[in-house]
Amino acid sequence: MAQEPVRQVSEEPDGAALAETARKLFAGSCDFIWGASSVDNLPPAELPEVAFVGRSNVGKSSLINALTGRKTLARVSNTPGRTRQINFFNLGARIVLADLPGYGYAKASKSLAEEWQTLIFAYLRGRANLSRVFVLVDARRGAMDTDREAMGLLDKAAVSYALALTKMDQLSSSERVQAEIDIAQEARRHTAAYPETFSTSALKATGLDALKSHIAALAAN
Repeated sequence: MAQEPVRQVSEEPDGAALAETARKLFAGSCDFIWGASSVDNLPPAELPEVAFVGRSNVGKSSLINALTGRKTLARVSNTPGRTRQINFFNLGARIVLADLPGYGYAKASKSLAEEWQTLIFAYLRGRANLSRVFVLVDARRGAMDTDREAMGLLDKAAVSYALALTKMDQLSSSERVQAEIDIAQEARRHTAAYPETFSTSALKATGLDALKSHIAALAAN
């Protein structure tokens, strides 16, 4: 009886293959394609989409720039609450990155800004092609009340999100460890939170590979 041919099995582990896919994806083109100031003016939902949300000045735009290797792709403002629209970027014609206006900046109130609740949350709960939301948390401060309020809204709408620490370079080694423990515990408290959390520094370009691989996996689905 003839023997079956031996199947060639790649020795490259899945993680390494995904990392290479992510490297190629983020080394490719990434272009601004749309700015939406209302839910009636969103771009066509043709590709998978990931969104970045967080408090004003948490570093959303800086993180997007660091991920894509571009210094000015997403506008970085020194004025909290200045960005008023959702900005969309096409990454390699594979997936769209959405940079959302910051929440939680209000001199007279600690609650989420009303405009964030109306524009941003309407987008988050109604976008059919939205694969993941990244809720960014300033590592120096940890999850704050407005962060938890945003997470609660996402939990209620069953919108899948992952927590990602920013500005980790500004912490000491022991503070980084504690920040990661705290954010992992925070994730476990929320029904829609993804179990894996991320720790990043846009300034030092650290912790970006894991985030790139996660996004690349979503682009492949």
